[in-house]
Amino acid sequence: MIRFLQKDNRFIKTIFFVIIAVACVTMVITLVPGIFSSATDTQGTYATIRGANPFTRLFGTSTEVSMGDVQRAAERTLKRQGWPDAALPFVMQRAGQGLIQQAVMLNEANRLGLQVSDDAVRRFLHSGPLGAALFPGGQYIGDQRYAELVQDNFGLSRDQFEAEIKKELEEARLRDLVTGSVAVSDAEVRANYIQSATKIKFTYAVLNADDIAKTINPSDAELQSFFKTHNLLYANAIPETRKLQYLVFSADNLPGGTPQVTDAEEQAYYSAHAADYKVDEQVRVRHILIKVASPADDAAAKSKAQGILDQLHKGGDFADLARKNSDDPGSKAQGGELGFLKRGVTVPPFEQAAFALAPGQTSGLVKTQFGYHIIQTEEKQSAHTRPFDEVKPQILAGLTQQKEAAAESAFANQLAAEAKKSGLAATATAHHLQLQTSDYVPQTAVIPGVADPAKLMSAAFSAPKGAAPLTASTGDGYAVFQVEDIHAAHAPDFASYRDHILADYRTQQTPVLMEQKTTELADKAHAENDLLKAAQQMGATVKTSDLVGRDGQVPDVGALATTAPQLFTLQPGQISGPVRGDRTGVVARLDVRQEPPAEDVAQHLPAAKDALLDENREEAFAVFVTSLTEQYQKDKRIVVSKQAQAMPQLPGQQGS
Repeated sequence: MIRFLQKDNRFIKTIFFVIIAVACVTMVITLVPGIFSSATDTQGTYATIRGANPFTRLFGTSTEVSMGDVQRAAERTLKRQGWPDAALPFVMQRAGQGLIQQAVMLNEANRLGLQVSDDAVRRFLHSGPLGAALFPGGQYIGDQRYAELVQDNFGLSRDQFEAEIKKELEEARLRDLVTGSVAVSDAEVRANYIQSATKIKFTYAVLNADDIAKTINPSDAELQSFFKTHNLLYANAIPETRKLQYLVFSADNLPGGTPQVTDAEEQAYYSAHAADYKVDEQVRVRHILIKVASPADDAAAKSKAQGILDQLHKGGDFADLARKNSDDPGSKAQGGELGFLKRGVTVPPFEQAAFALAPGQTSGLVKTQFGYHIIQTEEKQSAHTRPFDEVKPQILAGLTQQKEAAAESAFANQLAAEAKKSGLAATATAHHLQLQTSDYVPQTAVIPGVADPAKLMSAAFSAPKGAAPLTASTGDGYAVFQVEDIHAAHAPDFASYRDHILADYRTQQTPVLMEQKTTELADKAHAENDLLKAAQQMGATVKTSDLVGRDGQVPDVGALATTAPQLFTLQPGQISGPVRGDRTGVVARLDVRQEPPAEDVAQHLPAAKDALLDENREEAFAVFVTSLTEQYQKDKRIVVSKQAQAMPQLPGQQGS
């Protein structure tokens, strides 16, 4: 659609990369082992980092990382990654580590006199990568718009955001100072590029974990021994179940029937919520975009766009030409249709042209940073408030739903109160409702007569046995229930759980046997220098890859850069050692090794040099920060609060 046209897009992307480092993912995210070894308990403080200057340390000058800073950084990470809110306590630990490292780096930057002034921050915002977004056409977007963008996207005030920018600039100065002497030779660059650009094709024999698992057939004695040895694994294998007594009702069962909404109530709601029905000025448009990939392509793109415009002037169909020619992937298939657009949504040249056209008119060529557009305005709507008659049906539906929900909740509470005095059976009879009794069911069970049992089961598995009747929403009404009995989670007996135990046994043994079989396959292939014969003997499947580079993915092998980089060290005809995939074991024979031609190497050397230099600089800076953090820890200048130490950690994070 129009996401690439939105004028805030570049602003958000740029700020996103600026903020990442200060949010919790700094260049060196993992602290030195033991950094959390000493602590004091400071209310609201995650950690205190004491200055490196002996005089400031003597008088107690220090930097504090607050719990609020850590939480905000963690929340930004959750939002960016799309993780659930339940992960926040775990992410906070990692976010805290990142902010501690940032504080250490900033202390060092200050010690070296690399402070950034407020004027430098203002210059960065005006002329740096954010300048085009904050000062389009040289005009400032205004304090309010600037503050809204920062608050909406990062939950920061303008002052907080600029403080983070200042920290980032100081860290950048420190990075430049530390890595300024890092260099790479042309020979290193050439060798590195040839290595990264080399492609290979290979034949490979595959052993599959599922096939190997089927060959693992232990005796009952072996399974019983496994069952006993892993008794903790099975201690609660049979989940808790509960027996419920319940009655359910919907709006149809309400005393007096479904609540009615009066005309006066509808009108009152409309008057109170008139702002909700305001419609901004907007236009419905379609467009054809011809992108400009680089300044050198501008003339060709303009010529192509003009050719399309000429066809339109001769009666060409706009939608058909858009489908055939437009470079906007979001609207191309819809004949260039963008739908209704409000002011402030697209970049200024596009907006000005779209709103200036009368319905049915087509623009000339409109140039934006994305390329050349041809715009057709299909419909225009002036700013107005939708009339009552137009929105009355949705008001009626909303108010009816509200009244039903309130009446259902009140009736459920009435039934629960009656059942507490007279019992569920008598209450059900008195109101002509059916009393039902479930089997012993787990919390995930589907309950007969209940549309959505999630809330009912959650409440039921939190209630004590025999407690007074409770209520729970069922999606289309309410349930009133009691927990009649509880069977606690327990270990199964061997006979009834044998199939599960066999599956667990195979899961544990398969990687061991896979390792043995893959090694045996490799040994046989090397012994006779014949991969195909070894594969036949071992029952392995033989496949052939395409010509792939290090960044390629191969079925049953996976990402070569991580799973099988050793294949790129082979010469044609050589056979690899064992390669471990996620669910496979592989042995490969290299068939083709294709290095980039000399002219390709020469063409890409400048870019390859920049990339390798950046990589080496990042590595050098990572080593510097790790060493610096170790020194702070050795000098006991990092003190983490007990509250922070008590936070849960992600698996594998302990000791990081």
